[in-house]
Amino acid sequence: MLHYAVIFFIVAIIAAVLGFGVIAGTAAWIAKVLFVVFLILAVLSFLRRKAV
Repeated sequence: MLHYAVIFFIVAIIAAVLGFGVIAGTAAWIAKVLFVVFLILAVLSFLRRKAV
């Protein structure tokens, strides 16, 4: 999931440089969402390992 967040971040940077503002904004938003989901799952996984 972190891999896809990085991919969308790179797409957002390239789209912004080329002047595609809507695509850049959407790709950046998707990258943020994927990164937050990754963080939540990572924390839950870490806490679950500690409990066992």
